[in-house]
Amino acid sequence: MEFDYVIVGGGSAGCVLAGRLSEDPGVSVALLEAGGPDRSVLIHCPAGLAVMAKQKAINWAFQTVPQPGLNGRRGYQPRGRVLGGSSSINAMIYMRGQREDYEAWAAEGNPGWGWADVLPWFKRAEHNERGADAYHGSGGPLNVMDLRSPNAILPDFVEAARQAGYPINTDFNGATQEGIGAYQVTHRNGERFSAAKAYVTPHLGRPNLTVLTGTRTLRVLLEGRRAVGVEALRGTERITVRARAEVLLCAGALQSPQLLLLSGIGAPEELQRHGIAVAHALPGVGRHLHDHVDVVQVVLAPQARSTFGLTAGGAWRVLQGIGDWRRHRRGMLTTNFGEAGGFIKSQPGEATPDLQLHFVIAKLVDHGRKTVFGHGYSCHVCVLRPRSRGSLTLASADPLAAPLIDPNFFGDPDDLARLVRGFKLMRSLLAQPALAKYGGHESPTSAGATTDAAIEQFVRNYADTIYHPVGSCRMGPGGPGSLNVVDHELRVHGIDRLRVVDASIMPSIVSGNTNAPVIMIGEKAAAMVQAARRPGAAPVVMTADTAAAAA
Repeated sequence: MEFDYVIVGGGSAGCVLAGRLSEDPGVSVALLEAGGPDRSVLIHCPAGLAVMAKQKAINWAFQTVPQPGLNGRRGYQPRGRVLGGSSSINAMIYMRGQREDYEAWAAEGNPGWGWADVLPWFKRAEHNERGADAYHGSGGPLNVMDLRSPNAILPDFVEAARQAGYPINTDFNGATQEGIGAYQVTHRNGERFSAAKAYVTPHLGRPNLTVLTGTRTLRVLLEGRRAVGVEALRGTERITVRARAEVLLCAGALQSPQLLLLSGIGAPEELQRHGIAVAHALPGVGRHLHDHVDVVQVVLAPQARSTFGLTAGGAWRVLQGIGDWRRHRRGMLTTNFGEAGGFIKSQPGEATPDLQLHFVIAKLVDHGRKTVFGHGYSCHVCVLRPRSRGSLTLASADPLAAPLIDPNFFGDPDDLARLVRGFKLMRSLLAQPALAKYGGHESPTSAGATTDAAIEQFVRNYADTIYHPVGSCRMGPGGPGSLNVVDHELRVHGIDRLRVVDASIMPSIVSGNTNAPVIMIGEKAAAMVQAARRPGAAPVVMTADTAAAAA
């Protein structure tokens, strides 16, 4: 069990690394994933995500510690536990964020991460069925397309946005992000197109690629300040998987820092509290955790019969949809539920949009985990650049125990103020004539919140994540007093042959859904790893020029 590269975590970034690094037949690659293979029809049928939210078979289904900002409630933190990771259970929205997000990363001491530097890596990953242009790629592994069978209510939501005074945007990943419109999705031929489908499963026949599902990594093995492999649990057997070149942690923002801590890399006081020997003091591990905090308005609309609803007619339409999908990969089951949305400003003075909307063609309650009867629709609003910062720590030295997740929602009052403003804007949009024709009315849960104070309490009682945790292994310069964990090439400060490659490295969260940026991070990291392997190669800063050459 010895390979050149050992990749921990078969999520989006891990799949990219496995696919790209194994393109070189001269190296051997092992990909370790705690979950199983991505065989379930619930993964491949896009609408299956509604069922996966309720079960733990392929979902870690973490919870936060009680959140004072949420009136003491625990938040829900679903993450994929299957090949493909969260790209196998998410809502499949393809979104990059704003150019200003990446300019800020570079300005914080991360050369090669500005917008002009990362755009070629986005394009390299992408095959957009609309075709290539200045902003989009063609021929990449990741298929991006417009929804094959959009719901009949989608144009009415977009028209309601126009009536409310918002611009209509047909490409959120183009010249500008602001506006409302339909989302593009990571689908192909009416099926989910996860990172596993894009980068791993087409290449399972490569003799130099070993994929070990059902294999949970317990810790990174160190010899002094050098990573030499990992210890893992495969079934009931503890195994050692050694790495001749590098260990690449891709376990995500909630589990990559957990693995570093379990390996003795982190704040000494945190490690000693659990009886873990300090291998390397790195106090930033687990710090800077943050997420898109979000709240949902539900509209009860019996006349919106094209939406998903638990009624006799709705059940019959779903049965018909099953037949359509099985025979033609078309129809209502090709939905990602969050079919439309957009980016708006909470107040006129904002330089760029600071809120995102997700319009859902069903009545969504508690992440879809609660059964709700009747037809209707929902809309999310989230704060794109939250100021609150939390942490991830260990519950114990037991590697099988879930970590303690504290996003510190509303730790900064600015986040709450933006969400209150956003809720009022969303409510106004949903009240426009284009949607009023469905005869809907706001759920009693929120309808009584008519003052800012009442809306604030509604938000505290019902807000939660929109599933985008980042920042817990923050990228940036090291040195005395630094809380950064990895450098601009994603190498763990002070440890040789160990990188972290996933959403945890983001210095600050991007303004939008995080899956596409994580795939970009994987593409860029793969090139860095390949460059480092060349004998005598000087340190490489992956810039726009080197990215274009690689692409």
